[in-house]
Amino acid sequence: MTKLTASVLKTPILKAPKLYLLTNDDEFELLYAKLEIALATGLIGLLQVRRKQMLALPDGQEKLYNEAIKIVALAKEYRVPVVINDDITMAAKLGIGVHLGQQDGDISEAKRQLNVDQIIGRTCHGDIELIEAAQNDGANYAAMGAIFVSSTKPNASTISLQQLIDGCQKKIDICIIGGLTVENIRQLAGLPINYIAVVGDIMDLPVESIAKRCRQWQQALNDWSVV
Repeated sequence: MTKLTASVLKTPILKAPKLYLLTNDDEFELLYAKLEIALATGLIGLLQVRRKQMLALPDGQEKLYNEAIKIVALAKEYRVPVVINDDITMAAKLGIGVHLGQQDGDISEAKRQLNVDQIIGRTCHGDIELIEAAQNDGANYAAMGAIFVSSTKPNASTISLQQLIDGCQKKIDICIIGGLTVENIRQLAGLPINYIAVVGDIMDLPVESIAKRCRQWQQALNDWSVV
């Protein structure tokens, strides 16, 4: 993708996006330690519990719920809202929001089960019709991507710059995901993006490197309007 300026969109430069952190599949004690450091930086604006390897276990649902209770409690200490991936029922049980893939439940059902202040996100890839549907159905944000090739989902198709620009014109918060790093996010500076979803660029680092990487992300977001 080519670096943008605000003039490309003919719209005022908006405030910097929030960093949206997703969990990885680390062993739980290690995951928790990393989350505690990342949340303590004050940088994280939204947290998603996504533990696909855990769910593949015979008792994965129960284990995930027990982990999620601890993660939600930790996030609450730092006043960071939480969503869980794909599971409306568990989201309602935990009192948190939900992120839904296209095949993982209806937004209307999520709105029925969740409180009005709980966030509902929808995967929309680069499809404008899906973004419009998410907006009309009452989702809080539409997730677009993959922006770059991702280590988490290496086979996911990347979207074009024009698709991203078009998505940003819709009246719904836009979340970008897929291969995003401190280094390449600067290519998107000036776009009216609301959330930058990150997994590997933070969570795949050793514990002792998490705080430094978060500070680097903070600098990148501080520079968001400097294009």
